[in-house]
Amino acid sequence: MAILNSIRKRGIFLILIIAMALFAFILSDVLTRGGGGSAENTVATINGTDLERVDFMEKVEAAQQNMGPNGNTAQAMNLVWDREVRRVLLEEQYEELGITVESNQLNNALRSYLASNPTFQDETGQYSEQRMLEYVAEIKANANSNPQALNAWENYIRNLKQTIRENTYIAMLRGGLTSTLAEGEQQYRFENDKINIEYVFVPFTSIPDEEITVSESEIAAYIKENPKKYEVEPQVDIQYVLIEEKASQEDIDAAHDEMNALLENRVVFNNVTNQNDTIAGFRTTTNYDEFLNANSDQGFNDRWWYKNELPESIRDTVFGLSVDEIYGPYQVDKTLNLTKVIGRRQLPDSARVRHILIPVGYNQTDSITRNDQEAKRTADSLLTIVKRTPSKYDELVPQFSSDISSIPNDGVYDWFAYNAMVPEFRDFSFESNEGDIGVVKTNFGYHIVEVLGQKNMRDVIKVATITKEIEPSENTINTVFSEATSFELEAAEGDFAAIAKEKELSLRPVNKIGKMDANIPGVGTNRPIVSWGFNEETEVGDVRRFNVPQGYVIAQLTRRNPKGLMSVSEASILVTPILRNKKKAERIIAASTGSTLQEIAASHNVTVQNASAITMAAPTIPEAGNEPKVVGAAFGKKAGEETDFIRGNAGVFKVRVLAVNPAPELENYASYANKMNVNVTQNLNTNLVKALKETADIEDNRSTFY
Repeated sequence: MAILNSIRKRGIFLILIIAMALFAFILSDVLTRGGGGSAENTVATINGTDLERVDFMEKVEAAQQNMGPNGNTAQAMNLVWDREVRRVLLEEQYEELGITVESNQLNNALRSYLASNPTFQDETGQYSEQRMLEYVAEIKANANSNPQALNAWENYIRNLKQTIRENTYIAMLRGGLTSTLAEGEQQYRFENDKINIEYVFVPFTSIPDEEITVSESEIAAYIKENPKKYEVEPQVDIQYVLIEEKASQEDIDAAHDEMNALLENRVVFNNVTNQNDTIAGFRTTTNYDEFLNANSDQGFNDRWWYKNELPESIRDTVFGLSVDEIYGPYQVDKTLNLTKVIGRRQLPDSARVRHILIPVGYNQTDSITRNDQEAKRTADSLLTIVKRTPSKYDELVPQFSSDISSIPNDGVYDWFAYNAMVPEFRDFSFESNEGDIGVVKTNFGYHIVEVLGQKNMRDVIKVATITKEIEPSENTINTVFSEATSFELEAAEGDFAAIAKEKELSLRPVNKIGKMDANIPGVGTNRPIVSWGFNEETEVGDVRRFNVPQGYVIAQLTRRNPKGLMSVSEASILVTPILRNKKKAERIIAASTGSTLQEIAASHNVTVQNASAITMAAPTIPEAGNEPKVVGAAFGKKAGEETDFIRGNAGVFKVRVLAVNPAPELENYASYANKMNVNVTQNLNTNLVKALKETADIEDNRSTFY
């Protein structure tokens, strides 16, 4: 009581202390985030235009849904990012050039895009502007009860206007990029003017690489002189160990025991009847669908199996079993399995059938909508007709069948494999006899199926397989967690690599991770690891444990490289050959003696070579390869003139022009101008956006949210 009274007396004082602490926390957060906190709601700023977080995330979610089950967030986010950056940059161009959409442009576009939509067609099947206006008036009138329709139409119009403006803008660019006849003639000369040359070629390989030293300071200077070539985005390096949460041998043994227990009957007490019930085991059960649903991670696949369709590891063993014999438990990856042969017979390996499909719902062939009973009644009636008069089958297919793909072939499917069709259709086609005809219901509707042929009878078996994933026990999970936690604590204080080696854990380095990368080799998609590596509070050498589907990753940040130029060590592999060849060229030129090509060649123990019919479009020199700089210099000389020493791609050259052979004049160079137009405009969209991006000011905050 004394303590409580003391707290009551100091209540206001404590409230003030808590309030001040909260204020300090909020103030710190505001200062850390730059005051306004706008970065929290802005995914990016592109030339001053913000991409708002909520809108962007909604678009990412929609894009991921459109991708289907195989799409992931990273893919969807990158797709939306590219689309949004493109939209903003192009809209800036529209605004700057005053490109708008006039009503007649919009109407013409609607006429073009909606022409095939029945909603907007008149009685003659032509596009009707009046029908379009009536549709818009109707969805506006029903906006309160059906806002989705109005939103969809407004989005459609918005996107259509965007398309019109883009088409107008691209057309303007194409018009400005049209090649002239003079440019066409220049291209003709580029491709067809020829020269004959003689030359001295001293390859760089004539001087061993080890004789040329390139220093780090020279590499650094070259990088600074050519910054555009060696710019890099922010990158980090990490190293990590993966401690997998996998079943121990004890867990595997226990799983074997549990699986074996499923073989035998079990006696359980029934609380309803107050009596013991006997539950059939796998050996004695006949209701495989129910048994597998209750005891297996995978349900019963009620089909026949050809030997070659079974997994190779169990194919020979299982196919050799008698009916009711069981194989297992056997392990496949992380599962235990029991397989029981429950049937054996012969089936053809292919069948030929014909059918008439009566769907439940609208039938586009006879334009009739039928419910389930009506569809079955129609199918039964057709079955009666074709049984009585088989020749009518071919007449009925184009009148009634909704399977458009088979109508041109009189409803026939030629020689398809066992598992090519849906189960009900498959079973009738393969398990009936040739000549049998009947009605089969599938999820497509009711089929009148006739078996026309079967071939290649083969042995097949039907199996029931219990499959259970081998899961780590709680004890194993706790042990793995302790191991991961222990490693994290030790690595944070000691040598990460040495501790990994001591504990016999595989050390995996991952270098040059980008800020928006998502994949970690050996782990898979894992944005949290990447985000941690780029977090301002994470320092080089820091260690952290991450939960991953496989278990635990303990990662260490080993390097952080900010946006800017490559480091000397990174650029060395690219720059060293360039600087080395430059020094080799200087040495080769300095060692050259004599004034004629023959004398210069002799000083390097090489011969003077000849090349004929060289063009600028194909600047290839024998034994040297592609040498545009050398060929370009030669084309700048007249017959009989020599070039200076030229440092090419493969070595040092000195060239004498023997003959210049201009191509004959043409009456018109339009074909070459047109070819240039095609080359320029075929990648216009891609190159345009690329150019706009290079000059744009883009602040990318995606890594904050993904």
